Amino acid sequence: MACVTTQPTPPPAAPATAPPTEWVLTLSCPDRPGIVHAVSGMLAQHDGNITESQQFGDPSSGLFFMRVQVQSHASREELESALAAVAGRFEMSWRLDVVGRPVRTLVMVSRAAHCLVDLLYRERDQGLPIDVVGVVGNHPDLADIADFYGKPFHHVPVTAATKTEAEDRLRALVTELDVELVVLARYMQILSDELCRDLAGQVINIHHSFLPSFKGARPYAQAHDRGVKLIGATSHYVTGDLDEGPIIEQDVERVDHSRAVRDLVALGEDVERRTLARAVRWHAEHRVLLNGHRTVVFH
Repeated sequence: MACVTTQPTPPPAAPATAPPTEWVLTLSCPDRPGIVHAVSGMLAQHDGNITESQQFGDPSSGLFFMRVQVQSHASREELESALAAVAGRFEMSWRLDVVGRPVRTLVMVSRAAHCLVDLLYRERDQGLPIDVVGVVGNHPDLADIADFYGKPFHHVPVTAATKTEAEDRLRALVTELDVELVVLARYMQILSDELCRDLAGQVINIHHSFLPSFKGARPYAQAHDRGVKLIGATSHYVTGDLDEGPIIEQDVERVDHSRAVRDLVALGEDVERRTLARAVRWHAEHRVLLNGHRTVVFH
C-alpha cells in the first residue's frame, strides 16, 4: 500500500505594511524650556522616527526655530491635531508637509534666459523639488524655452498704464494654478507694495550684488570701469522695500584686471543662477524660516 505524505499547510502570509510617510515639520515660537521635549515626545507618541532635526534659538529676537523630518504611519489629520495642541502651549507657528513634495511654482521672466533655463533643467534632471506650473513673461522672448520644457507661457505685458491690470492677471494665475511659490528669474519689473503683501514669504528674487553702488541697465560695465574684484548675487524674499527683503543665499566670484565686461557678465549670470537655485531648493525643502528681516536657513 502506497504511503501518502501530507505537506503541512503554510501559514497565511502577513499582510503587507505600507511604508511610513516621511514628514517635514518646521516651527517657530518664543524661546523657552521644553519645546524640543514636547515636539519629540508628541512625535514619539505617534510612532514617529526622527531622521533629521535642527534647531536654533536666536537671543536677539528671543525666538526658537526648529526643523524636523520624521517617518510615521500616522495620518496628516492625527499629526495636525497633536501639533495644534502643542502649538497652543508654546504660541507656536508651524507647518507640516511631505518630504520631497514638489512645490507648485510660477516663474516670472523678462528677456534674460539663464535663470529660467537653469531652474527648468534642475527640475527635470536634478531633482529640484518644484513643479513649474507656468512661466510668465512681460516680453514674449522666452516662450520657446518654456515650450521646449513643456511649460505653459503667459505673456503679460507691463507698462505704467497697465501695471494694475498685469498684477491682477498675476493674482488670477496664482489662484487658478494653485501656486505656492513665485520666482522672479531676472524679471525686470517692480512688484507693487500691495502685491508684495499679498504674497509675503512666497516670492523669491535674484539680483547682482553691485547694488546700491552700480544701478541701472549696465551694472557690469560700471563695475568693470571701477575695477571691482568681487562680483556676486543675492537671492531674497520680496518685500515692498526694493531688493531689501530677507536674504536666503548669497555667492561671489573673484575677478581681476584681465577680465573684460563680457567675462563679468558671464560669471555674473553663472553666480546668479546657482544662487537662485539654492534659494529655491532650500525654500522648497522647508529649510528657510523667517526671522523678522532675516532668515534662519537649516542646511
